[in-house]
Amino acid sequence: MMQRCQFSAWFMAGLLACLLVSCSSSSLTSTEQTTSVTITVSAAASLQEALDGIATQFNTAHPTIAIDYNFGASGALQRQIEQGAPADVFCSAATKQMNALSEKGIVQPDSQRNLVTNSLVLIAPTNSNYEITDLTQLRDIDISRFAVGEFRSVPAGQYAQQVFTKLDLLDPLRTKFVFGNTVRNVLAAVENGNAELGMVYATDAALSQQVKVLTTVPEDSHLPIVYPVAMIQSTAHSEAAQAFINFLITDAAQQTFEEFGFGRA
Repeated sequence: MMQRCQFSAWFMAGLLACLLVSCSSSSLTSTEQTTSVTITVSAAASLQEALDGIATQFNTAHPTIAIDYNFGASGALQRQIEQGAPADVFCSAATKQMNALSEKGIVQPDSQRNLVTNSLVLIAPTNSNYEITDLTQLRDIDISRFAVGEFRSVPAGQYAQQVFTKLDLLDPLRTKFVFGNTVRNVLAAVENGNAELGMVYATDAALSQQVKVLTTVPEDSHLPIVYPVAMIQSTAHSEAAQAFINFLITDAAQQTFEEFGFGRA
């Protein structure tokens, strides 16, 4: 009788151990199935707040795909990608940088989409007394510092250069320019009083309570401000990258962009 009890006890202990191993294995498998694939999205600085909001929506729809953002000036991001920096998706603030990568075969052409649009505005600190309704008034304005994005690498600066050139303002303002390496640095220069005026995207100006919009830049004075998005050719996560691009053009994502002042492309 004692032997039968001992056998029964050992049998139950073994069965319990098997169940524990089985549960552990099942739990591990479940964890493996939900392990995230992380994609790196290099995006224009002006998209930061909107894309941060969209990431939450995307992760709800695609819980196994994590987003790692790399925000900066589109020209700087272009150079990083050309030099082999890790990136799966590129969102540029202008077609120029995207076209440069496309010509070198760095982005997948079939994946490219026009994402959103934007506009340029002239800004000043909220406590300033400047009243400018026409950009031609800038020829005779008494200021010492005008903040703009770098003409070579910052799309907002490139658009501004087009405006100044078309309106014959480049020479009168040239000695007053204070250059920022991102559009956010241009905004900060005006916020901090390091520049009396600045030219930024309307979406950036809308984020700040320390600046006011004096006037909107005429659309016919610069190329259309269109933000393209595309997948990087060398990505190891093409399905995840394409899923993110597809999500960006859904109504839900586009509504988020609109909440931050962007237009639909």
